[in-house]
Amino acid sequence: MSNETVPKLTFWFEFASTYTYLTLQRIEDAAKSAGVELEWRPILLGPIFGAQGWDTSPFKIYPAKGAFMFRDLERRAAAYGLPFKREGILPVNSVMAARLAVAALEQSQGPAFCRRVSFAHWGEGRDISNADVLEDCARAAGFDPQALSARASDPAVKPRLRQNTEDAQSLGVFGAPSFTARGELFWGDDQLEDALAWARTGAMSPRNRSQPR
Repeated sequence: MSNETVPKLTFWFEFASTYTYLTLQRIEDAAKSAGVELEWRPILLGPIFGAQGWDTSPFKIYPAKGAFMFRDLERRAAAYGLPFKREGILPVNSVMAARLAVAALEQSQGPAFCRRVSFAHWGEGRDISNADVLEDCARAAGFDPQALSARASDPAVKPRLRQNTEDAQSLGVFGAPSFTARGELFWGDDQLEDALAWARTGAMSPRNRSQPR
């Protein structure tokens, strides 16, 4: 199959997002099974929330929604066979992790770094604003931490995170995980299968309607 004919899905993600944790641990296998190529776009939700008049996570603004979210994550993580640390801090300071992800995704092991960062926070309860934690994640994914940090600080690379966030906003992205394909926007881990189906065919498959979020 030529590169021009491979269906593509853009994946907009933020390490501070609880539901993105679930998606990051499974999206590669799901996309491969669907025959869809992924474009990975780390973003920051802070500016996106700010544009909606929020100064923190909506799960903190609305306590009942936050309480439901944490219990929902516990159930869904268990269904996926994943640990979930509900004591993870919200909001999460994910700026440095996201900058490193932009640089990491220039290489084939970039997705492994992204999975590891998300797992470190939501699966292990570690602080991903801590440089030592991020260095551990880089090593686990096969990177030299110092080289990755230097690349993330390169003037040619550093602005990409802001550009990703602005691009996401221009497409109507309001939360994470989000996916875009064929001019359509999908939001939430439970929309991943629908988004992959849309990328392939321009339609959603009825059998995918009850996938976990």
